Amino acid sequence: QVGVYDMGLYQNRIVVKVGTSTLTNERGKSDLRSFDRLACVLSDIQNMGGEVILVSSGAIAIGTNKLKMGERPATMRKKQAAAAVGQCEMMFLYDKFFSDYDKTIAQILLNAEDVEQEEKKENLTNTFDTLLEMGVIPVVNENDSVSYTEIESEDRLFGDNDMLSAVAAVLCRAKRLIILSDINGLYDADPRFCPHASLINRIEKIDETVYTLAGGAGSKRGTGGMKTKLRAAEMAIAQGIDTIITNGKAPEALYEIVKGNSVGTLFAGKTV
Repeated sequence: QVGVYDMGLYQNRIVVKVGTSTLTNERGKSDLRSFDRLACVLSDIQNMGGEVILVSSGAIAIGTNKLKMGERPATMRKKQAAAAVGQCEMMFLYDKFFSDYDKTIAQILLNAEDVEQEEKKENLTNTFDTLLEMGVIPVVNENDSVSYTEIESEDRLFGDNDMLSAVAAVLCRAKRLIILSDINGLYDADPRFCPHASLINRIEKIDETVYTLAGGAGSKRGTGGMKTKLRAAEMAIAQGIDTIITNGKAPEALYEIVKGNSVGTLFAGKTV
């Protein structure tokens, strides 16, 4: 496709990050409708000529549910066991729903170190490129059963895979990174406590003022608050990648985003 690769980025390539809060319902069970709608929209976008990479959290929550633990485990070993079971179940669900739309998915499990070594990084890029050329939709998660960065990191640098999605977007030279959250975007005040808070549609630069608006952690089922999303956005926009934060309960918004319409909060990629 002529003109697809421009300014060092693939103009038709998007990375979509989906959090635990989107994939589970209020009772902590798998939200099957959410899986289905997400698979439908992403398959549709691929049918329209887009290349799609999905970064998905949710393994620990889904594993906790599958193992009938009642509540999210507290110890590292139990969390990693839940992640190992949950990753299986999560990929089964994705495979089932994407198959309904005639799509093939692939699983890629990463650790933070994987992108720090030049050789591994190159291999990963080649794997992503090859899968996308073959029309496959890669589903990426952190390798939770052997890694502890997402589960336990002090300030959750890879918290709920927000940073991982930015790393994947940079690695794949995607034009857009879309982070689906349990909030409509970044507000000028905390919408949970301030009824007059209004959504900020576009941000050119992420500075201390913007971080101050981010506040604390996110929902009780996920681990990534707005702060980790801003860190991820900061990493992506530095490479020229437009980053959008919007609500995961309305995946149909992805159609508008791909068309370039305003949805959620857009962090404009710097001109590289």
